[in-house]
Amino acid sequence: MEVFVARQPIFSLSKDVVAYELLYRQSQENRFLGIDGDKATADVLVNSFLNIGIEKLSEGKPCFINFTDKLLVQRFPIYFNPNHIVIEILETVKPTEEIIATCKELKQLGYRIALDDYDFLENNIDSYKLLPYADIIKVDFLNTTIAQRERMFESIRAYPIKWLAEKIEDKETFEQAVREGFTYFQGYLLSKPKVIKAHDVPAYFRTYYELIHHLSKKEPQIDHISQIIEQDLSLSYKLLKLINSPAYRRRSAIKSIRHAIVLLGLNELQKWVYVLMIREQQSMTKEIPEEIFKICLTRAKMCESIADKIGQKHNGSSFFLAGMFSLMDVILQIPMEQVLLDLPILEELKHALRGGDNLLKQVLDLSLSIEQALWTQLSNHASKLSIEESDVFHAYVESIEWANALFELKIVS
Repeated sequence: MEVFVARQPIFSLSKDVVAYELLYRQSQENRFLGIDGDKATADVLVNSFLNIGIEKLSEGKPCFINFTDKLLVQRFPIYFNPNHIVIEILETVKPTEEIIATCKELKQLGYRIALDDYDFLENNIDSYKLLPYADIIKVDFLNTTIAQRERMFESIRAYPIKWLAEKIEDKETFEQAVREGFTYFQGYLLSKPKVIKAHDVPAYFRTYYELIHHLSKKEPQIDHISQIIEQDLSLSYKLLKLINSPAYRRRSAIKSIRHAIVLLGLNELQKWVYVLMIREQQSMTKEIPEEIFKICLTRAKMCESIADKIGQKHNGSSFFLAGMFSLMDVILQIPMEQVLLDLPILEELKHALRGGDNLLKQVLDLSLSIEQALWTQLSNHASKLSIEESDVFHAYVESIEWANALFELKIVS
């Protein structure tokens, strides 16, 4: 399925891009449609960091992202590198003691905080409570007067804060903002938000609860955790996309889901599971037919079983991934070559998924021949791999039963 993020640049006085604001979008239509704030932020984070890639979106510049009071209290921003984000706090967030304590902690950890549309006037004393932790104040030029802005400047002059003028729609407004002493500028005059599209794989929500349960144990079992992720196509895909980002600096191709988890680390994995869980909580999708996921699971188990029978048990995880990802081009609706660009898997696995001939592809072809009832091809593939056809049929039946059992567990609460 397609996913979207809008990116609007923030400029300096010399009109150089110094940052971007990332905005929630549901489609190519460049406007915000009302949605729960937690869901919108989680969507922006997942789509930006996993599906699109923050390095592609930001071009090395910090990204302003809105965080709701709930996400602030849950300390969501600490899941992300402070060099990558600027925490934007809307005027709707009440500066409770808990929020103030969170902002203080974030500031100490090196995060930058921007206050958006706060009304720093005499009748809004509470808004001043966040000023000691703020780095930037965003001011809406369409909804404030010169007199109001002058009073705001004067009332917080003692704080070392930079000012960002937003909704700069014409040249006169830009020049007025410059005269008033603003440092940063954002608005349609300079650049409209640009909608950027990527592709995502729908997830099964129950998996997140199961993962959180196992990750929260005193001694998490990596083998069991990797098994849970292996059985979920969406999580497998997202984990490989994450480990392929520059932030994790992998030095070798990934051989298995377990290998990816070891490289990422359990703490980092747990953070991303929390982010994904909030994002999926209100957006369970039926865009991809359930049968597609069943076929992927069946192929994965089938390939793993055949690998065992031909003396390749030690490489079972690679054969499992070959089956699991064999329909990724159908699910994402993009060519397989494009899918593989962002997956840090072994080159022989990529070669097989492209259609190249190797042992992984031969086992996958055997799985496809029985799935599609191509009996002549089945006999040829079985002979080439020196495996009895009866063993192939037995493995296929077991794989179907395994996939059906897993699928029922994931969709029945």
